[in-house]
Amino acid sequence: MNIAVIGGTGLIGSQVVKNLDAAGHSATPHSLSTGVDIISGQGLDEAVGGADVVVNLANSPTFDASSPEFFRTSMDNLLAASGKANVQHFVVLSIVGVDKVPAMDYYRAKVLQEDLLKAGPVPYSIVRATQFMEFMDAVISSSADGDTVRLPRTPVQPIAAADVAAIVSEVAVGDALNGVLEIAGPDIYPLDELGRLTFTAKGDTRSVVTDDAAGMLAAVPGDVLTNAGARLAPTHYTDWLA
Repeated sequence: MNIAVIGGTGLIGSQVVKNLDAAGHSATPHSLSTGVDIISGQGLDEAVGGADVVVNLANSPTFDASSPEFFRTSMDNLLAASGKANVQHFVVLSIVGVDKVPAMDYYRAKVLQEDLLKAGPVPYSIVRATQFMEFMDAVISSSADGDTVRLPRTPVQPIAAADVAAIVSEVAVGDALNGVLEIAGPDIYPLDELGRLTFTAKGDTRSVVTDDAAGMLAAVPGDVLTNAGARLAPTHYTDWLA
C-alpha cells in the first residue's frame, strides 16, 4: 500500500513510517521540513496523490485558543486533497477522554478535528491514546517550584510512543473503522504517585506535594484520561523508565 504520513518526521510519525516500510508498504513522511504545508496547502495535492491511506499525525504548534483554527484549516485542506485523490482510508491520532474535558482549549480542538473527519468524504479511523510516557516528565515538571513539584491526583494511564506507533501502523493498513479505537498503557497511576515513582527511578531529589489544583491536568475531571476497557499496550511504565 502507498501511505502518506502527515507529520511523518515527529515522535510517532517517524516510527509509523519505519514500521510500515518494514512491513513491505511504501510510507512517505510529509511535514514542513519536506515542503508540505497543511495550513497553506503547499505541496499537499502532491503528498496525497496516489496514496491509498493518509495518516495524519500533525500537531498544533500551540495548545491554547489558537489550536482549533489549526485543526480546522489543516483538516479542511487534508480532506479536500484526499477526496480529490480518492484516498480510501484516513487515520487520525487523538486522545482518550478528549470529549470530556471542555475546559481545555487543546482538547476542544482535537474534538473538532475528530468531528471534521467524521463528516468528511473519506472512510476513517480514529485512534485515541492515553498520555505518552515520553511526555510524562514534562507534565510532571510543569508545576515545578524550586525543589518542589505540585501535582494533582488525576489518574493517568501512560502508554509508550513505540506502542502507539505500532497500533497506528496496524490500523492504517486495515479496513477503515469508521469509528474510534481507544488504546492505553497497562497501568493506572494517580499523577502525584507517578511523579514520585519517576523521581525515584531517575534519582531526582525533588519532592512531590499533592495539590489537586496544580498543573495542566488539574482541569481534568475524574478518571476520564484512563480507560481500563481500552486495548492495552504491553509496555509498563516502570519497565520503560528502566
